Amino acid sequence: MTALYALLLAQTIGPVAPTPAAPATTSTNATEARYDRCVDLATSDPNAGEADATQWRVAGGGYFARQCLGIAFANQRRWLAAADEFAGAAQDAEVAHDSRAAHYWAQSGNARLAQGDPAKARSALDAALATATLTGLQRGEASFDRARAQVLLGDLDGARADLDRAQKLAGADPLVWLASATLARRTHDFSRARADVAHAFELARDDASVMLEVGNIAAATGDADGAHGAWSEAVRLAPDSEAAAQARAALKQFEEQPKQ
Repeated sequence: MTALYALLLAQTIGPVAPTPAAPATTSTNATEARYDRCVDLATSDPNAGEADATQWRVAGGGYFARQCLGIAFANQRRWLAAADEFAGAAQDAEVAHDSRAAHYWAQSGNARLAQGDPAKARSALDAALATATLTGLQRGEASFDRARAQVLLGDLDGARADLDRAQKLAGADPLVWLASATLARRTHDFSRARADVAHAFELARDDASVMLEVGNIAAATGDADGAHGAWSEAVRLAPDSEAAAQARAALKQFEEQPKQ
């Protein structure tokens, strides 16, 4: 199974959609209400939200308006524009000594990942994690995002440290355990890979991405029947998904391997 094994090791942790905006608690009810209206529109009707946020920014909405504009762009999948607005909001918040800056940096890093720029994503996430402002789940998710950037940049040790932190702080997120299992497989720590993917399965039993990784780990450890069964289940669960497409490719290559 040498060719198949090489294919699986070449896979990296897949993209994750940018995290939702953290709600802003502002010093005045009027600003808070304006912000809520803007975010609601940016979420429900991103094009109208873009226009509203732009108008608010011109009228002096500051980093609240810039963050809202970033949300509107993200919901249009305009990742570069979203990342730039979140970064601008973070810089403006830093000038104002507002602790929300860390949240905005985290959002910028997440959008950079979706854009496909792991180097800038890691820089933004470094800024987000450099202070104690992010705590609990938010710090865990930012650590997870930085781990994904580290993998893409080839820093697997850094990715492992971030994923260990993410598991402690965002342990209810099955993607964290799935990513940890994928990384463990890539670094030949198959005991951990099996344990972590089992945890991901407990949290998301019907997720095709989890079953894809179950099959990947089985193939990497020589369990041909387990690999075939898990990949087939990934295809059954979500036939039109990217996970299913990868599972089909693995099954095809699996079936083309010379019989021993």
